[in-house]
Formats: sequence, structure tokens, C-alpha cells
Amino acid sequence: MKKKLDFKEILLIGSLLFGLYFGAGNLIFPLELGQKSGYNLTPVTIGFLISGVGLPVIGIVAAALTDSESLFEMVRPAGDKFAYFMTILLYLTIGPGFAIPRTATVSYEVSLKGVLNISDGITLLLFSLVFFALSLYFALNKGKLVDTIGKYMTPIFLVLLAILVILSLINPMGPLKSIEPTKTYANSPFIKGIVDGYNTLDAPASLAFAVIIIGAVKELGIKEPSRVASETFKSGLVCLVGMSLVYAMLAILGSESTAIFPIQENGALVLAKISHYYLGKYGHILLSLIVTLACLKTCIGLISACSEMFNKLLKFDISYEKYCFIFAGVSFLIANLGLNKIISLSIPVLMFLYPLCIVLIILSLLSKKLGKNQIIYKWTLGFTCIAAFFDFLKNSPEIISKSNIVENFLALPKGILPGFDLGFSWISLGLIGFIIGFIIDKSKNKSKI
Repeated sequence: MKKKLDFKEILLIGSLLFGLYFGAGNLIFPLELGQKSGYNLTPVTIGFLISGVGLPVIGIVAAALTDSESLFEMVRPAGDKFAYFMTILLYLTIGPGFAIPRTATVSYEVSLKGVLNISDGITLLLFSLVFFALSLYFALNKGKLVDTIGKYMTPIFLVLLAILVILSLINPMGPLKSIEPTKTYANSPFIKGIVDGYNTLDAPASLAFAVIIIGAVKELGIKEPSRVASETFKSGLVCLVGMSLVYAMLAILGSESTAIFPIQENGALVLAKISHYYLGKYGHILLSLIVTLACLKTCIGLISACSEMFNKLLKFDISYEKYCFIFAGVSFLIANLGLNKIISLSIPVLMFLYPLCIVLIILSLLSKKLGKNQIIYKWTLGFTCIAAFFDFLKNSPEIISKSNIVENFLALPKGILPGFDLGFSWISLGLIGFIIGFIIDKSKNKSKI
């Protein structure tokens, strides 16, 4: 049995991790924050890297330490009902709820938005219909095209992206940090960057992808959980460095672009305009093709992964194939809300889900010392869930968040919980829950002596 991976194997696992995380959708958020953060670019980008790159890598390591076979097994110490709830919510979020529809809308906005003399609504409808029909076909048949796209198209996509970055270094569009930050980026830019990193969905995805990475490390001969975690961490550093560099350069591109064109609605439009600026219409066509194929690959994989999980976890008489049809159909409908609408609707769910994921990662890291202690898990995640619900309500559409009932309900926690306005009240409540659980556990152990 091997004790450690060699350098090539570490690079291989790191590359696999990068490939799992970095879909075309990850392009849009650093470009957008680069445009909108103005002279606050540096603190916003650092915050984004912490939640968009650091947390996902730590999440993989935490999962390895617990030696869990799935996300469900990671959460199970908090109780079966809560494990079902969190597992289903997380997969719906990284699947048909937000991530899968986003693959179609990002592809559309990079490639076709505003190009044809047809209503955007009709164009998106037709584009997404073809996009999800293709995704469903390959998810049902699991053909070799997914591997082909993953093996060849993703590197080509990254090479093209590198060309844009090199061109921006040789011939910058304009100075960095040259404009005033927009209203939302003017105050607490570091915290805003952390919250923006939630949009990548990579921290929740890390808990779902962990079984793939851990399995790959074990296949290379590493079996003991602490060694698996150690080698996973080394591979994670490769991914961390690679993704941090890509994200930072994209943020710089976005910042420079404000000298050429005004702030855009979203990062997909920023990417389209930057590619056209440097490479002209032919470059835009090639970039559109690469982004669409990269998104298609991600979409096929997510439909397949979600369908397999629901088929195994739930005891309904629904086959893998039927789940594929369901998830493709639901994703098609949600995609036609448009990219901006999808992002805005995802924010309250992400504000609820992320605290739970972060606390689960922390508990998993502590499991080496505390074990999978059911009392501590239940109290800590229970209190975190309360704070996460506050954040869910606060970030809901105005028809909910600005209603008298919700405002009156949130008035009490707003006045007493530190970090409430910034979306970090879960830290204090989670800590209280952890302390209560720890004390109860210790008192029970003493009573048994």
C-alpha cells in the first residue's frame, strides 16, 4: 500500500479537480465583479478566492478525513431526516435548480444574445430546446462524446482564454481600478467578494464531487483515511493555484474592460464583448463554440450525476432514465427565465445553503478529534440552520423580504446577532450550537462513569 502520490499523480488529481470545478459558468462572476468593483478590485477578488476556491478545496479534504462514501453519509450524524433534506437541497441547487439551467443561459448569452434579429425570448427558447435535447440524449446514452469534449474541448477552451489574457497583458484595454465601484461594491468589499464566491456553487459541489476525487486517490494506492486526506490536500493545492490565477486574471480583464465599454448586465456579456474586442467576429464565433461545448459537457455530467443520486437515494419507482427526462425538462423551463433572473433567484437559496456547507466542512475537519458526534452535529447544524433561514428571508425577492411580517420577524435577530447585515450571523449561532452540543455530550459521558 502506497504512502504518498508522486508528483505526476498529484498533478493528475489536481487537474481532475480543476476540470470538475471549472465549467464555463465560472467565467462569468469574476468578470462581472472585475467590472463592478472599481477601485475595490483587490479586496473583492481576495474575498471571492476564499469562498470560490479555498472553501471547495477544504471541502474535499474534509470529506476525505471522514472517509464517507457520499454527501448523505457526511451529514448523517445530524440525523437521517436532516441528511435527506440537505443532500436533496444541495443536489437540486447544483443540478436542475440553478447550475444546469445556467449552462444553457451562459452559452446563449456568450454566443447568440443580440446577434439575431429575433426576440431574445424566442432565441433563448429555441437555443435551450436544442441544448437540452442534446444534453438529454448523451445523458441517456452516456456516449463517448462527453469524454471527447472533456479531454479536448476544455483544454482548447483554456488555451483560447489564455490567448485573451496574454493579449490583455500585451495590449491592455485600459487602466485597472479606474472607476468608482457600484453601490453594492462600495461598502465592505471583502465581504461582498466572499458572498460573490457563493455564486460559483463550488463549495456545495465539493461535497458532492468528493467521492469522485477520493475514489481516484484510492485507486492510485492510497487507502488510509489520513493519508487520503493529505494527498487530496496536495492535489487541491494544484487546483487552488490554477483556479486562483484564472479567476484573478478574469477579474483584471473585467476591470480593464470598463475603459472600452460600460458595465454589462452580467459576466457572460462581458466575456462576449472582450473576445470580440481582441479577436473580432471570428474569434467570437470560436469562443462561442468552445463555451457552448464546455457548458454542454457540464450539463450532461450534472444531469447524469443528479439522476443517479436521486435514483439511488430515493425509493420511488422512477428509473435513472426518467429522472434524466425530469431534470432536463425542469432545467429547460428554468433556463428560459434568463441568466439574470436565475442568478437573482439563486441568491436566497445560496445564502441558506452555504452556511450549512461551511459548518459541515468544519465539523468534518474536527471529526478526527471529536469523531462523528451526533449530539454536536445536531446542535451545531440546527443552530446554523436558524441563522441560514434568516439569511434566506433577508435575501428573498422584495415581495417577501420587504413584507411587514418578514421585516418584523427579522427585527429581533438583526438587533442582537453580530454580522447579521453582512450575512454572517451563522458564525455566532453555529458556535453557540457547537458549545451547547459539546457540553451536553461531555455531561452525558460523565454520567456514564
